[in-house]
Amino acid sequence: MSELPSESLTVYLLASLTLISMGLYGLATLRDPIRRLIAINIIGPGVFLIMITLARRQDPPDAILHALVVTGLVVAISATAFALRLIIASEKHLKSEHSKQEPS
Repeated sequence: MSELPSESLTVYLLASLTLISMGLYGLATLRDPIRRLIAINIIGPGVFLIMITLARRQDPPDAILHALVVTGLVVAISATAFALRLIIASEKHLKSEHSKQEPS
């Protein structure tokens, strides 16, 4: 593997910064918990893309950063599943609290 040309490096870094910016914007402006979780999940690939791009700057590419990205993907999927379960449980709890207060 050869070193990335500087134009490719710039394109990958701009793409990753765009993903991170979109995710941060969504996180700051959205109020729905599911949409906020999606915004967080948009930030993750941006960070992973930066790590992969930086790993490719060397010849041979840094295998540690690639391993960290794979581990990060597994952790991100697990954390997303856990967060979705918490959101669902929270919504059910809020609905049950709301239905208990209505008859009064």
